[in-house]
Amino acid sequence: MYKLRRILFLGILAVAISCSKNSSDDESPETRVDKSANLLATGDSAKDILSNENFDKLLIEIAYVTGFKPTDEAMTDFTEYLKEHTFKEDIELVYNELSSPSEDELTLQEIADLEISNRTAFNTGRTLAIYIYFADSPAEGDDLDGGLVTLGSVYRNTSMIIHEVTVRDLAALSTSISEADVETTTLNHEFGHLFGLVDLGTEMVNDHQSESENEDGQLVPDNHCNQAGCLMRAELQFGRSSGKSLTANSLSQYEAGVKSGCRLTGHSVLDLLQQNTGKTTNTVALDAECILDIQSNGGR
Repeated sequence: MYKLRRILFLGILAVAISCSKNSSDDESPETRVDKSANLLATGDSAKDILSNENFDKLLIEIAYVTGFKPTDEAMTDFTEYLKEHTFKEDIELVYNELSSPSEDELTLQEIADLEISNRTAFNTGRTLAIYIYFADSPAEGDDLDGGLVTLGSVYRNTSMIIHEVTVRDLAALSTSISEADVETTTLNHEFGHLFGLVDLGTEMVNDHQSESENEDGQLVPDNHCNQAGCLMRAELQFGRSSGKSLTANSLSQYEAGVKSGCRLTGHSVLDLLQQNTGKTTNTVALDAECILDIQSNGGR
């Protein structure tokens, strides 16, 4: 009788452990979510973002460090920009407040690591997920005194960072340009690269790509627009009076397999916005060539 009870007890215990393990596995996000589609190169999801062929909803996770949440005005303008150029009518913003990583500056790899730790939204069904991190730390290598600061960067097909602390510092330099103006322009420019602009997943209808010098001194295409006044034209100034400049993609970099598709600097945004000062809006728009490109790849 004792042996029978022991065998029965061990059988029940084994079943209980097995059920507990299976339940735990079922509840693990790692077993439910395929993250691979959100870990591709910048521009790889351009058509999916622009058209409704595979996805008809955008879920945008706004991950922000406490105290560095973007303005409501900027997020409203950003959403309108997306509806203007894509066929996504269903756009949901979800906010994820995070503690500070307590870093003096952020390297590209640290930014990617923070995404792995904090991102909660991934593609599911007909929903395409985007992750935008608003940081309380500047980018590695920023030179505020020299006028070279990074406002934002895209580094994957559905990932970008906005250095909100730098956005606020830059907006404070102008009495005519607001924090929301800088946020909106930075968001829209970087998302333009997720649209596949320029020639970064969305082919050009007409050649309008600018060039910059590489490390060997050769002129190479830089995935930005050469049309005056276009949102995707990004000439970077190293100081207002130095006369030294290069295009945004010259600051692209690889780090442990992660590539920054664009690092947008502060003075390029200020220059673009100041050109619009006195107009009905400070918003900088895409030019006709960039619009033609995205329309050819499923956008409006």
